[in-house]
Parts: sequence; C-alpha cells; structure tokens
Amino acid sequence: MTAKSAKTAKSAKASGTHRGSGGWRASLTPGRVTMLVLAALTLIFIFENTQETRIRLLIPEVTMPLWAALLATGLIGALCGAYFRMGRRRR
Repeated sequence: MTAKSAKTAKSAKASGTHRGSGGWRASLTPGRVTMLVLAALTLIFIFENTQETRIRLLIPEVTMPLWAALLATGLIGALCGAYFRMGRRRR
C-alpha cells in the first residue's frame, strides 16, 4: 500500500464514506423497520391495558395488572424465539 492510498483510506474512514459503510441508514433494513414498528405497537397496546385482571395458571389464581401479564407473555415468547433461532444456527 502506498502512502497516498493509505492517506486516502484514512480520510475516507474519518469522513464515514469508505466502502462498506452506509452509516445508520444502511442498518435500517425493511425487516428491522417492521420489527421496530411492531415493537412500538406492542408496547402501546400493553401500556394502554392497565386494568387489573385475574390470571389462573393451573391451580393458583393471581390478580395483576394486564400490562404486566402481556409484557411477561411477550418476553417469554421473545426468549423462546431467540432460543430456537440459536439452536438453528448451531446446526
């Protein structure tokens, strides 16, 4: 690598225009935007439902805010999805 090409590469990195870099816009794929919108809508739905509700899981019955039950269910679903996705990558 010559001194001139090294200087050009260094200045391109500093300005954020080097090849392979699109900045934050390159990371906004349609799939990621869709997931962000769905996550925002899910959070809005959860926090709009704040009334108390009775939940029965097998034997015990508990009373808790509906938003907490919805949030817990969503987190459990996300953890299950992440677990199965990791298992598929290992094969």
